[in-house]
Amino acid sequence: MPREVEKVVCYVVHDDHLLVFTHDNQPMTVTGVQVPAGSIAPGESPVEAAIRELYEETGRRGQVLRSLGTQSYDLRPARDEVAIRHYFEMTVSSADVAERWAGGEDDSSSGGNAEIWTCWWLPLKHAHVLAAGFGGLLGSMHETDAVR
Repeated sequence: MPREVEKVVCYVVHDDHLLVFTHDNQPMTVTGVQVPAGSIAPGESPVEAAIRELYEETGRRGQVLRSLGTQSYDLRPARDEVAIRHYFEMTVSSADVAERWAGGEDDSSSGGNAEIWTCWWLPLKHAHVLAAGFGGLLGSMHETDAVR
């Protein structure tokens, strides 16, 4: 039985663009296009984790606008784990959707070396390209009954 891990997924939207990143040292066929996301630390609320993960992975500070719900994602065979993902619509105070900048993390969730990536703004209409089920609740941003 795979272990369950509580995670957050951040949909940061600005000017009809979604904040995403692509890994610099990994092939696109392995990592795909991702959004800021990560594990909830012990004693941390999902909202706190979303704000922290956004900053740690992109260097940007943001606010949670609303919860979009929770979804399970089975990571097998890559990892013997089921991610219980809490999705949030988020915002940043200002952004230039033409900007690209470096991001990354020292403590990779895979236990490997530090990861580096390029952060950028993807037009929302192209967000279907998100990897690993990260696009699972994108459509719910357009619903008025998302969990608040």
